Amino acid sequence: MPIGALYLPAPRWPDLGEGFHDPVKPARFPRHVLRFRNQPWAERVGLGTLDDAEWERHFAAFEPLPDNLKEPLALRYHGHQFDVYNPNLGDGRGFLFAQFKDPVDGRLLDLGTKGSGQTPYSRGGDGRLTLKGGVREVLATEMLEALGVNTSKSFSLFETGERLFRNDEPSPTRSSVLVRLSHGHVRFGTFQRHAYFGDVDRLKKLLDFCLAHYLPEAAAAGDPAIAFIEAVARRSARLVAEWRAAGFVHGVINSDNMNVTGESFDYGPYRFLPFFDPQFTAAYFDEAGLYAFGQQPRAVALNVRRLAEALRPVSPGAPVAGAVRVFEPAFVEARAACTLGRLGLLSAGPDIDAAFVEALQFFLEDSEVGHDRFYFDWYGGEASATRALEGKAAGFYKGVRFDTMRRLLELYTPAHPERLSGPYFQGPDPCSLLIDEIEAIWDAIDAHDDWGPFEEKIAEIRAMGAAHGRTLVPT
Repeated sequence: MPIGALYLPAPRWPDLGEGFHDPVKPARFPRHVLRFRNQPWAERVGLGTLDDAEWERHFAAFEPLPDNLKEPLALRYHGHQFDVYNPNLGDGRGFLFAQFKDPVDGRLLDLGTKGSGQTPYSRGGDGRLTLKGGVREVLATEMLEALGVNTSKSFSLFETGERLFRNDEPSPTRSSVLVRLSHGHVRFGTFQRHAYFGDVDRLKKLLDFCLAHYLPEAAAAGDPAIAFIEAVARRSARLVAEWRAAGFVHGVINSDNMNVTGESFDYGPYRFLPFFDPQFTAAYFDEAGLYAFGQQPRAVALNVRRLAEALRPVSPGAPVAGAVRVFEPAFVEARAACTLGRLGLLSAGPDIDAAFVEALQFFLEDSEVGHDRFYFDWYGGEASATRALEGKAAGFYKGVRFDTMRRLLELYTPAHPERLSGPYFQGPDPCSLLIDEIEAIWDAIDAHDDWGPFEEKIAEIRAMGAAHGRTLVPT
């Protein structure tokens, strides 16, 4: 079938020239079994008309899309990993496959891969992705999108028929290849790489590329490096606030896992909070709690500073690092907005909002009520008081800290009272994605090849997103 008229190919990355990527060949897999196809996003970008065979050719065998990149490109970058600089990074099991314009908002979008084979940066790895890893990433992106987090989208997942061996899970295990849709793949570590080599020309070229394609709000400023850092800081602060409201712990907030667009991506050992706990970590190997839930703002702010340091050669004498100071006030503002957004409330003014967010944190941390449960029970504020106080978690809603929080909650007006009468908020339980459920979904696939729980969870997550007004409407 012909590709839809909304498909707007825009292969811009090669414009950067040599030094930013390496052409690579995709792996050839023994099987191509489609396990997930993101039809809403495919329709939005003009690829929804692809039939099954065409989808397989493009997103499992990686036949180039029309008028797009002629060959896959493994992108070059460095990064700080758990506070240690690593100059031996780069796309080790993925590549940039295609770029096009979003017909709705005009953004430049990428299709990138995970598990598509070895590259010059594989460092001895097999370049593959476990099927469990693919399933987990699909679940993460679907949940985060439904919760309003600026996230990459899982676009396609094929099981590939290979048996993989891993040290951190039972082996041999099944394999997959994932395609994700992102607003760019320029990492903080992409800039760090060129700074490491003292390559000012490529730093400037990359900066100009980002200003032209990803951060238009900074393009017209006096000092482009300063404006760029400030824009990235604001977007990154907003992302951390979105993670916080979602109760999400990324797990590996290295500078090579941060996108200059402020988009969350690359989901390895993530977790969603069972209850509000600043010390909660996602990665078993994060023994010091460097990327614990409560440390995420610090970790992201530090990475923004590292990005600023990488740009010093572009703006000699200018207080580039000082531009990072916009992060904290931007985070405070975004934290209130995201908290109220998840609760479906209109702002009551900066002072009241700040007091409410603080009182809410004290209550959540002290009570240990389920994180998703609280936001479900009290969506719409006092309009849901009867529902909350008669629900399953009613026993948590008492005490001095609850009373303090509720007095402030009473000052708010619901932004969407009509949503409370819908089936989601009239149901008994919130949609959550805790680790035990993820493991149960995987166990059904691994033991019985039963994809029912996975498909049912995707439907449940999307229904929750729709109940919050976040349904993607293709154009």
